Amino acid sequence: MRQRSVKNRDAIAADCSAWIADDPKAKRGSWRSAFADPSLPLHLEIGSGKGRFICEMARLHPDVNFIAVEGGKKINVRILQKAKDYNLSNLLVIMDYIVDARDFFAEGELDRIYLNFSDPWPKARNAKRRLTYREKLKAYEACAAPGAVLQFKTDNDGLFDYSLEEIRSRGLLLRWVTRDLHHSPYAEWNVETEYEQKFSARGKSINCLQAVLKKCNE
Repeated sequence: MRQRSVKNRDAIAADCSAWIADDPKAKRGSWRSAFADPSLPLHLEIGSGKGRFICEMARLHPDVNFIAVEGGKKINVRILQKAKDYNLSNLLVIMDYIVDARDFFAEGELDRIYLNFSDPWPKARNAKRRLTYREKLKAYEACAAPGAVLQFKTDNDGLFDYSLEEIRSRGLLLRWVTRDLHHSPYAEWNVETEYEQKFSARGKSINCLQAVLKKCNE
């Protein structure tokens, strides 16, 4: 979806600078200390778009610290605006793209990772760019704490099938899988993204899964 440029982007970013994670690679291994309460679990969303999901999650779950990742300059300030509107003390925003999670996060640092409506990169030659490509999964595993979970949600059936294959190739345990999230037992706690609202309004069923990135006994 083509995004319109945001007017006064720099002014908005300056006004909401309290929610920007400056020099995020330097925070590797010490992310918890960047939050008001460093004792809380740490959840990450890669590809947060305009931030509806991550900001609503942070609002509903004050007992968790959240990191939003969005490198798109046309939309990432929208996350900052929402964070300020909600006055979220448990959310920080990485205003950049993540290619390898290990560059930003240390071993065992993350308790949960969300991938919502990621770019499907449909051409086979671009498979390595998909956020569920096996080498990216390997990087998530390295950053995961014992018991950490990956949650993946998409409207794209082909990408979902591909992701299931990649997850199985890594030997990860699938906690659950649904091809119709909104009519599943998991719907009651689901927080919708902007894309999700759009596609579900058109009658498209939403795929979702949870996989364990690192078992507790590892």
